[in-house]
Amino acid sequence: MEIPNTLVEEFQRQNENRRNICVIGAGPAGLAAVKIIKDSEQFKDGSWTVTAFEARDNVGGIWLPAPPTGDPPLTPLYDSLTTNLPHPVMAYPSLPFPPGTPLFPPASTVLKYMEAYAAHFELMPHIRLATPVQSATRDAVSGKWTVTVRPSSRSEANAEESSTFDHLIVANGHYRVPRLPNTPGPAPWLDAKKAFHAVYYRNPADFGDARTVLVVGAGPSGQDLVTDLLASGRSVVHSATGAAHEDMCEGRLKVRGRVAQYLDHSAGRVLFEDGTEECAIDRAVLATGYKVEFPFLPADVVNQALPPPVPPLPKELYNSTYHAFPLARHIFPLANTLPASSIAFLGLPVRVAPLPLLEAQVRAVLRVFAHPESLNATQEAIDIVGRYEALRAQIIAHRALPPSPSKPAAPTDADDLDQPDDALQVQGESDPLELAIARAWHRFDGHEQFAYRDGLHAFAGHALRVPAWAIEMYDAKGVLREEWRDLERAGLADEWVRGVGAAGGEKGTEEWVALMRRLIKRAEERHPERSRL
Repeated sequence: MEIPNTLVEEFQRQNENRRNICVIGAGPAGLAAVKIIKDSEQFKDGSWTVTAFEARDNVGGIWLPAPPTGDPPLTPLYDSLTTNLPHPVMAYPSLPFPPGTPLFPPASTVLKYMEAYAAHFELMPHIRLATPVQSATRDAVSGKWTVTVRPSSRSEANAEESSTFDHLIVANGHYRVPRLPNTPGPAPWLDAKKAFHAVYYRNPADFGDARTVLVVGAGPSGQDLVTDLLASGRSVVHSATGAAHEDMCEGRLKVRGRVAQYLDHSAGRVLFEDGTEECAIDRAVLATGYKVEFPFLPADVVNQALPPPVPPLPKELYNSTYHAFPLARHIFPLANTLPASSIAFLGLPVRVAPLPLLEAQVRAVLRVFAHPESLNATQEAIDIVGRYEALRAQIIAHRALPPSPSKPAAPTDADDLDQPDDALQVQGESDPLELAIARAWHRFDGHEQFAYRDGLHAFAGHALRVPAWAIEMYDAKGVLREEWRDLERAGLADEWVRGVGAAGGEKGTEEWVALMRRLIKRAEERHPERSRL
């Protein structure tokens, strides 16, 4: 049977117009990418395809447990980890957590939620598990990416395979490669196994018979370490940037400022910036953040170095290990070597509610993939220079202030996500200005994240905007978490959330908002002397 020429021509036309999108990673960012691509008209009409490559044997990224082996381990996930945001605030807008979920769920619940997200939106047929990406190279002539993977199921020597894609979405996560302090002296501690990075921590048993532990870092993992260690009966010296010298818990918790030098490890001696010393420290754990890494991208795509001062914007893309630069909207490269519509980077902003932001970022990415002209490179460059100059002015002004306990935080102090938790802790204020700006670049302060998210949706032509209650509860997250822990200690937590959210949809959301407001009221009644925020 002869196929009509018109059908052949139509097939050829569709094939020529088809665009293949590669997503690297199937953690929170990669799952959002596959889901939003599947929602697009281009996917539904067959114009776009999507393939996600995930190195591990399941989805979930950082939330998927793994033993503390390897260099580094596959995840920094520790046994006691819970979310530090209430789940109605942190959830993907397209899928709430199940009714009755603990307000600050443990990691195992978050993993089940990630798996449910993948199942509900039928993402798994588009995800290749146990298939780590070895390299992603771009042909400047064709504009296409060659992505080489090595499926873990293959044992033969030449097990690599390559595929060609039109667009690349980088969603590999940035909480695996540990950042060690540049403070003088930690090497002998590390060599003697007397110190280790928090990426290897799982529970207090990791410290063996150590009775006094130094915890360096004031991000969530550092604070959780302190809580875990005190609960295990150990004594803790907690080094936190800008902290006042203070002894608490009947002397079992000593809060100190920044470490100035690691001294004799055999005597457990450490010198702090205020000139005081602590000795007889049995072990030290460094909760000092993680590096931004793209190990599969070659040097002609990303220059592994600190970018030069701005202006002008550099003509190539840089990775300082603190930030990728210059990226329009923290996503798209503004570099002569890479069209903005060829590659997108997800999940770089910190101090944000990540999952809602990721869906918004992907919608903006698809807008640029479909309509490259929609991204005004000149205006984006102006915005980047403006942010650079604003951060530079803030950092210079901060450094001009005389040292004092009341000195306000610099734009690079510890944040909600252990990155860049080491900003002043590790490097100190004598760093080059460009490095300080790099550390602060992807950090969003105050309500900046919400304006950013709304801006992405406006750019993408999507109607979704951040609801007022989400901002209210994000601001109250500390009070909510403290009060939730009190309910857990009292055995009341399950009762509080039983059936909440069961109405589904907007009604279900309203039930969660009402519960959080009740919790805030409870905190005000228990502590009338405090402001709720």
